[in-house]
Amino acid sequence: MDLKDSKQIEKVIILGTGPAGLSASLYAARADLNPLVLTGTQIGGQAALTDRIENYPGFPEGVGGAELADLFQKNAERFGTRIEYDTATEVDLSSSPFVVKTYSNSFQTQTLIIATGATPNKLHIPGEDEFLGKGVSYCATCDGWFFKDKAVVVVGGGDSALEEGILLTRYASSVKIIHRRDELRAGAILQKRALSNPKIEVVWDSVVKEVKGSDGVEKVELENVKTGKRSELLTDGFFVFIGHKPTTELFKSQLELDEKGYIIVDKRMRTNIPGVFVAGEACDPLYRQVITSAGMGAAAAIEATRLLEN
Repeated sequence: MDLKDSKQIEKVIILGTGPAGLSASLYAARADLNPLVLTGTQIGGQAALTDRIENYPGFPEGVGGAELADLFQKNAERFGTRIEYDTATEVDLSSSPFVVKTYSNSFQTQTLIIATGATPNKLHIPGEDEFLGKGVSYCATCDGWFFKDKAVVVVGGGDSALEEGILLTRYASSVKIIHRRDELRAGAILQKRALSNPKIEVVWDSVVKEVKGSDGVEKVELENVKTGKRSELLTDGFFVFIGHKPTTELFKSQLELDEKGYIIVDKRMRTNIPGVFVAGEACDPLYRQVITSAGMGAAAAIEATRLLEN
């Protein structure tokens, strides 16, 4: 497809249509900025892949992830948000207006809000994708409630795995942590809390080779890395906590990133380049919730509006 240059200079372009991007577009649209949103590859972000969201205010019966994303989009479009079904492939932030190139176009913009999100690291084993939302999860805060009085398996050995494993004990009858080594990588205090919890048991020197079931997760196949022996473990839920990867490769040479690739922002969602803001999981390794991402998106749009007014 031929690349076309847009002569119009946008007031704000938003990259991403997860909770952060769509919330930013809503606030920007209500400020009469006529925002342009580039969807990227996943409309609705990770939230759209969640079977049911039970912890977003205003939905006492819960709401489907895809449904919530659709409502976010309709709300934003009602006030003038323009949705472009395309993906940013290159950005030039060296001077204003900034340049954003996609597969089919090239845009100029006075301000840029990055809401490209992050993706959980996967094991890439059989059954992992098949049972996503049917017992496989990457968020205990999001999905733990669904496993009340059920047995669950957690994969990982770092801080996040233990933190999420401890959180799961509020709901699950048992939590088995599968770790490929004979010692955990998490901090000492966190290890003490986890190992002293009567609901938690660690399966050492083991990796998961396959997730099995019919309509949902029923068991996992384990392999001992020292002996090669395989076994099966019955479980109702399978949680993977081996880290997240922010989708920020596009900005590496231009914006300040931390050692894990998250874009560094101040309390007002500002980056090291004036006029460039970030919201959601592209800058948030801590909370990773729909509501926090939405709040960051609103804040980024408010800051962009203030910058343009001045």
